[in-house]
Amino acid sequence: MTSSLRLSALKAITLTAALSMTAGIAIAGDNTVPADQIIHALQPKPLTRGLSTEQVDPAIKAKEIGFLATVRNRKTRSLSLGEREEIAEIASTKPKIDLNIQFEYNSAEISQTSMSSVQELGKALSNSSLKGSTIVVAGHTDAVGGEGYNQDLSERRADTIKRYLVDRYGINGTDLVTVGYGKTKPIDPNAPMDPRNRRVQVVNMDTKTASK
Repeated sequence: MTSSLRLSALKAITLTAALSMTAGIAIAGDNTVPADQIIHALQPKPLTRGLSTEQVDPAIKAKEIGFLATVRNRKTRSLSLGEREEIAEIASTKPKIDLNIQFEYNSAEISQTSMSSVQELGKALSNSSLKGSTIVVAGHTDAVGGEGYNQDLSERRADTIKRYLVDRYGINGTDLVTVGYGKTKPIDPNAPMDPRNRRVQVVNMDTKTASK
């Protein structure tokens, strides 16, 4: 074998090894949350004997149900600041999960690398244990850019997720409440620029609670 052929063969072996290592890194770095984990996270938590009367007050439940009825089937941009904050307040006590769904830069188009995450969400919400529940899809951004810009972007991204779930998985659109919070609710207030803040939070707002 001539020296040039040996060099070509060596380059081919090196390239193959490099591609194998890259593939391994991609697999290891996959942060897709499987459907069964999403289902588990969104399951209503069982009541316990230690639960206070205030937490199960029928009046509070009725108020939640009444409010949610006013935001179901509403356009995301029609929600007022007060309504967005009320959704956040109710959601704070409900089963939820943060999904690291990325979008194309400066766009509401779902990144191809995050498509599997949205698909797993679709499978989870199609499950009989969650189907028919009122689900909030909340968009969040990091703190890069202006407040108005990020608010608009978070709303458009939440709407994109809703359209995908409705079109691809037949989820009832009236069961999905979309809301955007822009950069106002970072995971870590001390690191508002952190990419982790660019996320979609999914909350099961269903007021039905399992008994124990």
